Amino acid sequence: MEGRRLSGILDDYKSGALDLDGAMALLKDYPEADLGFARLDTQRSVRVGFPEVVYCAGKSAAHLRAIVERLLEAGGPILATKASPEQYEAVRDLSLELEYDQDARLIVARKPPAAPEGSPYIAVVAAGTSDYPVAEEAAITASMFGQRVERVYDVGVAGLHRLIRRLDLIRGARVVVAVAGMEGALVSVLGGLVSAPVIAVPTSVGYGASLGGVAALLAMLNACASGVSVVNIDNGFGAGYQASLINRIGGR
Repeated sequence: MEGRRLSGILDDYKSGALDLDGAMALLKDYPEADLGFARLDTQRSVRVGFPEVVYCAGKSAAHLRAIVERLLEAGGPILATKASPEQYEAVRDLSLELEYDQDARLIVARKPPAAPEGSPYIAVVAAGTSDYPVAEEAAITASMFGQRVERVYDVGVAGLHRLIRRLDLIRGARVVVAVAGMEGALVSVLGGLVSAPVIAVPTSVGYGASLGGVAALLAMLNACASGVSVVNIDNGFGAGYQASLINRIGGR
């Protein structure tokens, strides 16, 4: 339940527009909704500023459908990550608001208004087009949390001139999300060129010795540039969430 909706219920009760039974009925799922197999954290938006996000991998179609249906009833934005096309098909009839991004593997609903032009932004920088799905997961996640996002894609170090040409846009960001597979060198280069914090996302892109992203992960963890932090392999959501926190707190 979003803070605005909770405040509205309390205001209506205070003013007499709602009686006690009516207010309690609206608050029946606060602070959690017990579905038997899952307990939805309906207080999270009030507590941390962002609502609960659904991780779809491994969930049955029936469980995912029940979760999404209850979240739709709660009235807030919906973000479901690592969703397959089949999982989207299992829930899409629940609401015309539900949308699916096949590249980012995200199910979303009730996107917030776009952040105003000129507001502080997050730069999502991807080394290659093979990193695009993870980069989009980060970018869409941040957008769903109301952040302005600027995308800078296909600027890996194999063609360093491409990165240099976009440096002004990247340097203007309050926080940078750097997404790269292979050897993950983009992160060290960016860390030495920008004054903003860099959140590194290793991807599982690469040939055999990349070990499914482990090579990029270790390279990023061992980056010699300061100001770099690292999330898990292919965790675009985690990077987008962390970047949103930094961008939001920085504006206070």
